[in-house]
Parts: sequence; structure tokens; C-alpha cells
Amino acid sequence: MTTAEQTEFLSGGMRPHECRSCGTRVLVKKNSIQHTSIQWTSRPADTCPVFAGADGPSALLDSCPKLAGSIADAVREGTLAVADG
Repeated sequence: MTTAEQTEFLSGGMRPHECRSCGTRVLVKKNSIQHTSIQWTSRPADTCPVFAGADGPSALLDSCPKLAGSIADAVREGTLAVADG
């Protein structure tokens, strides 16, 4: 795989999204209804209250449920497309 192909695979289709709960900005791609790729553009514990308030290392958190809800809302409203249709 070339560097360009690898870059496209990893970041192609990523769109900016702002969490409706806290305003944290991430890049997101909905590959399917079940699969969401999120790329944080800042350190989560610095910008997301859920990560900042984690009991223990924030790296152990899977994701933020408020961010997941915000992304789901955007999909329902049609402002974030799902790649597989």
C-alpha cells in the first residue's frame, strides 16, 4: 500500500463534527450505522468533560456517550452521511 493509499484509508471521508453537549471538535466518518471512526483533534481530557472527569486514566474510556449521541443525531438529521448508504 502506498503512503497516499494509506492516508486515504485512514482519513478519507473524515468530516468535522462539534459535540452538541460540550463543543469538542473531532473528525468523524460513519462507515456504517454500526461503525464510527473518530479522530480527536485535541487531547480528549483537555476538551471533553466526560474524559476529564474519568476515574482513572482517560485512555481506558472507549468513547464519550454524549459525543456518540451527538453523532447519532447528526446522522438522523442528515448532516452526517453514512458511507454504506
